[in-house]
Amino acid sequence: MKKNFCSQGHIQLAFGFTLLVSCTAIGQVREISGTVTENNLPVKGVSVFQQGSDAVALTGASGKYVVSVSGENPVLIFRHPDYGERRESVEEGNVLNVSLVLDDKRATSVGEVVLNAGYYKVKDRERTGSIAKVSARDIANQPVGNVLSAAQGRMAGVSITQGGGIPGGGFDIQIRGRNSLRTTANSEIDGNHPLYVIDGVPVGGDMKSEFSTLVIPLRSINPLNSINPNDIESIEILKDADATAIYGSRGANGVILVTTKSGKSGKTELSLNTSYGLSRAMIGLKMMDTGQYLGMRAQAYANDGFTAYPVNAYDINGKWSRDRYTNWPEKLIGNVAASSSVQLSLKGGSETTSFLLSLGRNEQTTVFAKDFTYISHTVSGNISHRSKDKKLQLTLSNQFSLQKSNVLNEDSTQKSLLLAPNAPELYKPDGSLNWENNTFTNPLAVYNSTYTNESLQFLSNLNVQFELLPHTLVKLNGGINYKAFEEWSLRPNTIYNPAFVTGQSSFYSSASKSNNNRFSYIVEPQLEWNFKRTGHELTALLGSSIQVEQNTRESMRGSGFESNAFLHNIGAAQTKTISDQVTTEYRYAALFGRLNYQYKNRYILNLTGRRDGSSRFGENRKLASFGAVGVAWLFSHESFLSSRSWLSFGKLRGSYGITGSDNIGDYQYLDNYLVSEYIYNSVTGLVPSRLYNPDYSWEKTRKLETALEMGLFKDRVNLSASWYRNISSNQLIGYQLPSMTGFTSVLSNMDAVVENKGWELEISARPLSGQSVKWTSGFNISFPKNKLLSFPGLEGSPYENKLVIGMPVSVVRLFELEGVDPQTGLYRFKDFNGDGKITAPEDNKVTENIGVRYFGGWSNTLQYREWDLSVLFQFVKQRNLNYNSSMPLPGGMFNQPVEVLDVWSPDHPSGYYMPYSTGTVGDQNTAQDNFRNSTASVSDASFIRLKNIQLTYTLPIQSRVVKNVKIYFQGQNLLTWTKYFGMDPEFTAGGFLPPLRTYSFGTQINF
Repeated sequence: MKKNFCSQGHIQLAFGFTLLVSCTAIGQVREISGTVTENNLPVKGVSVFQQGSDAVALTGASGKYVVSVSGENPVLIFRHPDYGERRESVEEGNVLNVSLVLDDKRATSVGEVVLNAGYYKVKDRERTGSIAKVSARDIANQPVGNVLSAAQGRMAGVSITQGGGIPGGGFDIQIRGRNSLRTTANSEIDGNHPLYVIDGVPVGGDMKSEFSTLVIPLRSINPLNSINPNDIESIEILKDADATAIYGSRGANGVILVTTKSGKSGKTELSLNTSYGLSRAMIGLKMMDTGQYLGMRAQAYANDGFTAYPVNAYDINGKWSRDRYTNWPEKLIGNVAASSSVQLSLKGGSETTSFLLSLGRNEQTTVFAKDFTYISHTVSGNISHRSKDKKLQLTLSNQFSLQKSNVLNEDSTQKSLLLAPNAPELYKPDGSLNWENNTFTNPLAVYNSTYTNESLQFLSNLNVQFELLPHTLVKLNGGINYKAFEEWSLRPNTIYNPAFVTGQSSFYSSASKSNNNRFSYIVEPQLEWNFKRTGHELTALLGSSIQVEQNTRESMRGSGFESNAFLHNIGAAQTKTISDQVTTEYRYAALFGRLNYQYKNRYILNLTGRRDGSSRFGENRKLASFGAVGVAWLFSHESFLSSRSWLSFGKLRGSYGITGSDNIGDYQYLDNYLVSEYIYNSVTGLVPSRLYNPDYSWEKTRKLETALEMGLFKDRVNLSASWYRNISSNQLIGYQLPSMTGFTSVLSNMDAVVENKGWELEISARPLSGQSVKWTSGFNISFPKNKLLSFPGLEGSPYENKLVIGMPVSVVRLFELEGVDPQTGLYRFKDFNGDGKITAPEDNKVTENIGVRYFGGWSNTLQYREWDLSVLFQFVKQRNLNYNSSMPLPGGMFNQPVEVLDVWSPDHPSGYYMPYSTGTVGDQNTAQDNFRNSTASVSDASFIRLKNIQLTYTLPIQSRVVKNVKIYFQGQNLLTWTKYFGMDPEFTAGGFLPPLRTYSFGTQINF
């Protein structure tokens, strides 16, 4: 017993001693120091921390670091945005120096850049398709509310046009041109919108506003307005068939993939980013001053034979002061708009779990003379987990946003251009609106009306991946998207002159309200298999997609209120109009697959396919198949080129495939009815609005591309050149019907064919890459060409006067201006049919393409110690409608640009504009109407714009609490070089506020 006791005690003693030693070893803490260099030069800003620890050290300008470690053989991780992650084991000693070499740079190595292709990720060097990317670094801290503004000029083949200067509006995005003949001008839905996917969840296209016709161009509200640009990690745009065919019937117009930021393992970091900006409208027209304007008016009355000025010619008959001058564009839209932005983010995690939480608030006022505001609140969250055996990966991301817009009911831009420069004061001495004895329509009266909208969006995505068997992954992508949009248009009687009956009683007040809700969910199970053996690498992906989207829309109007206090209660209106309460449902199902084969990292074959079914198409055409093949040859890996030191990378790639478009709205193939506005015998009837078409089917686009990509001199210079040709057929347009059917047309697939082809060139370089001074430069240019190849039955159809075979689909048909007829003093136009009259379509035979010829951008980034400077120039070569297309008759009671002083007279026969007239006698109004639709209305609208400039200084702070502090200045749309005759050459619809010039200042503090 004693022996056993002693043995047991010895064991206990040994175990206790071992435990003590182990605990001592684990608990022993030591400091490791060293220097991080590149080519014997110190590297600043490297994060150094022990694996599994929250303690992080940051190298300063000297490259030195000191970090505490514990345990045996600790592993130090070295991380820097411009370098690949480095892991070093510390076995003995307290000094560890690390040298980073140029080849480890992942930001400048073509091969290490990973692109999001939607259902899979691919290294840039191994992709067979065309994918453009904009990273968080390119768009960081820019003073914009929508990331698309920051992406302009940065991607080849992607043309982005901002709708206007009022925040919360829309954008026109064309990815390699317009494939569809359907636009907002001839259809309810523009058939050229791309597919938006945020964190794996399709979010639908633009939300159409019902009551913002006079304030938001094309009533378009872009879906990316709900995403804080600083929450975005990257934007990838899929362009060719190889990249888009896996999206099948929704990929014809390109796919925009938005990936939001996620957390990273390591020490928990807190970041605070604040900025404040000031903006002004870019007013590109100089209007006449009072002397010039009154001279024009006097000459107009003289030309028309008047010996005395009419009683209602207040500007010239003495009612208004002839000595008064107001620059109305500066007065009404030349005010300073302020913007402020605050974002607080928290991120971190352990070796297996990471998280990110971001809160943001952005507020912008407008350049109008009243405090209208646009406020955006965003909450972004992301959590990722990976099991220790790395078999299970799970990511959950959530985006919540709330936008509130409060603007005037009618854009003042056009009014500011037309007001007489000697128009009266806006306010009386007592502060009330001045109506100048009922001779003046005060432009500020419309400020008493308001247009407001509120948009709430919740987007959630769950992505799960599990390694079921070796080389076999089971994936599940699921998500929901909910968007609620509500808008109000209030027009109280105070917008009218109180001297008239309409301005005296709220009986003439009106209110309108609409609601539009969208809810969708998507489930996409997938199976992926990988195989590698002796130079062969095969990846197979098989998946399915099920999506359901429900939209509800309702609106109501009311007029005649007892008091304006009841405007938000339409039930209090004496007259109420309830529009159709519409609920639509879109159901979509698909099977998709991808097969990728690589041989010796030189030859790559990529096959993608998709079988789609959509509720949007007729009974006979519910299903369709799409697919593509992509190939690539990495010729730089061939033995006969591997010894060429000047060639670091070279690839030839090509692709061909078929994609489709179902962006046509719901229930378009069915018999549709509208509720009649008329009631007969107490019964409300139905009015047929659309005919049944069982063969209603997909628009299809066949895409062909070939490209060359090269990296030269150890990737100091990279270039990419690509040629593409897209053929779009099966166009969904109105097919003309006999009048006896009761319909003018039925929406049907026609054999019309549209071609888009062009060249794209991208060049990037690192002229300087030292430790103290770094300079990177990037240039891209695109040459798109669009053409209508065929349109059977075009002659005699409603499109006869809008489209021309062999010409771009953006052409307009115009009268040919020949100058001013010295006999009549009126504009003279070419009479093509010789009948002595100028009429359409007989004489508007001149076709003008108002599209883009080429576009691109040039970016430069310069780093010197703690200073960073980035500059982006955007350029566009194009022709477009100018101010002549909307110009009122010169000589009327409207101000004009100073260019109108170039008027024809016998003493000035080279004058461009016909003699001034009030339009009360003769044929001047007809001549002016024809002038607005003549070759004078289209001109060069090319421009070069200093799109963005950013100067950042990083404070050299050494603190345990504050990691770093950055102070930055940003400028947006600072300078524009153009000969365009109009407010600004960038617009989607004329007469609206142009984009704003913005200066902002901000700080970013990382804890």
